[in-house]
Amino acid sequence: MRALIIDDSRAIRAIIRRTLTELGVAECVEAGNGKEAMAALTAKGPFGFAMVDWNMPEMNGHEFVLAARATIPSDAMKIIMCTTETEVEQMTKALEAGADEYVMKPFTKDAIQSKLEMLGLVGG
Repeated sequence: MRALIIDDSRAIRAIIRRTLTELGVAECVEAGNGKEAMAALTAKGPFGFAMVDWNMPEMNGHEFVLAARATIPSDAMKIIMCTTETEVEQMTKALEAGADEYVMKPFTKDAIQSKLEMLGLVGG
């Protein structure tokens, strides 16, 4: 399984990469914003899933979800928003745009594992 990690924080990308590796994800590709992520999808896709921050420069997470879903159906790549945005309106907006799940920062390995299991991406 391959994952695309999209976050403007290098430290957060490293934490997510380590967590996903511990959960058995074979390869992680990183992007610092949605624009870089769209380029990675073109150059290095397909990915089993993407973990996306909301607040980023160039192209934010919501814009990325809309752009990705315009070309990639949810059964081809799952999208998990991984963000500090905790308002119900933001969660609803992300899910309506095409995100499959939503996890809050700060997160735990168990929280990520639970979301991946719910999406059928890792075994329980």
